[in-house]
Amino acid sequence: MTVMEAKNTRPQMNRSAKTTIVVFFIFMLLHQTDKLLIGPLQTPIMDTFKMTYTQWGLINSGALIVGTLFYPLWGWLSDKYNRGKLLAAASFIWGSTTWLSALAPNFNTFLVTRSSTGIDDSSYPGMYSLISDLYSPKVRGKVYGILQLTQPIGYLIGMVIALMLTGVLGGWQNIFFITGSLGILLAFVIFFTVKDVPRGSGEEELQGVEVKQHKFNWKALSQIFKRKSLWMVYAQGFTGVFPWNVITYYIFGYLGTERGYNETTTLLIMAPAILLMAAGYPAGGWLGDKIFKRHKGGRLIASEIGIILGMVGLFAALSTPNDQVLLFGILMCFTAFFMPFASPNIISTMYDVTLPEVRSSAQSVESLIETGGAWTAPILAGVLADATSVGFSIKLICTAAWGLCVIFMIAAIFFIPKDIEALHKELEARAIEDAKKA
Repeated sequence: MTVMEAKNTRPQMNRSAKTTIVVFFIFMLLHQTDKLLIGPLQTPIMDTFKMTYTQWGLINSGALIVGTLFYPLWGWLSDKYNRGKLLAAASFIWGSTTWLSALAPNFNTFLVTRSSTGIDDSSYPGMYSLISDLYSPKVRGKVYGILQLTQPIGYLIGMVIALMLTGVLGGWQNIFFITGSLGILLAFVIFFTVKDVPRGSGEEELQGVEVKQHKFNWKALSQIFKRKSLWMVYAQGFTGVFPWNVITYYIFGYLGTERGYNETTTLLIMAPAILLMAAGYPAGGWLGDKIFKRHKGGRLIASEIGIILGMVGLFAALSTPNDQVLLFGILMCFTAFFMPFASPNIISTMYDVTLPEVRSSAQSVESLIETGGAWTAPILAGVLADATSVGFSIKLICTAAWGLCVIFMIAAIFFIPKDIEALHKELEARAIEDAKKA
């Protein structure tokens, strides 16, 4: 392939990239809605199966434990095979297991079926690695930020459905039937519309040459363990997911039982907070991309800003007297905006130091570690809530976890410039080699 031919493939690739982003956005939006609406459905589900808070923690941790077990498999598969087809399979699994959850007759069965939904949750690394091959490092933070809008928007949709439509639809089981059906339908859409591309296509060093299809190999994978910045990113991932999972699965119960807020007040507090959270994803990605152009640790600096301000905001909110509803709502909105700053930047940082053919596996390692923290958090929070209170449990776990994240991030900022430079040298050498073979 000549340089001119390579350039001529870019418009076609750009069209494919846009189509892929739209499909992935819809997939993530529906998936996140289904995944996160269980939080607002806490009360009716607990009432159905007569659960304790500890049992509720097990329900939410079960899917995360299963996801942990499947991360290495999904990562390996995504680095070797067609990522579009694998994501179609993930969507089908999501829809099918959600259907089974709706049919559960008792707590033990619901624990098994809901846990089974974790099989598809660990498929995201393949999606993110495909996007890294469609977009250059300069804009990945913004692209990931846009995609991650789906998490808070899905949360908001789930909250509205749970709080306002559960009775109209005839119970929480029918909600699961609807979202499960959408997952199965979307599987076919992904299968026929999402196209895979050669790994490394988005790297600047490989532009203008025919990109060879470098697939997973153990030597390339071993390189990720030589990146000291990745070790710090992995470490912060374990602690960083504690706040997310504690807040997601316990905040609605806390607002109702300990603050005494009714459904209307809860909606008025959480809806604007979730909307601001949605804005925080692209804002964090944009800030990370901007600082990254001046400093190789820019994405991590943006993450630090979000972590510190989110931690301060949440601590202040939970310390607010119950009758100061407006102040509590303002502080929750402040917290929600800064909480997601790290998310798009962490993904981009991993890909800034990782060879294209092992990015799914590298992220799977990170996700494996993250999920270890994610499934630990609801159980720990449930046990602590039973012993003390839900509010104390949320405050203690979240502030302690974010404090540790700050330490790990500072260390990662120190190591990241050297690791990025090492990857660039490898890609430049690969570009020369591929050009000679073309």
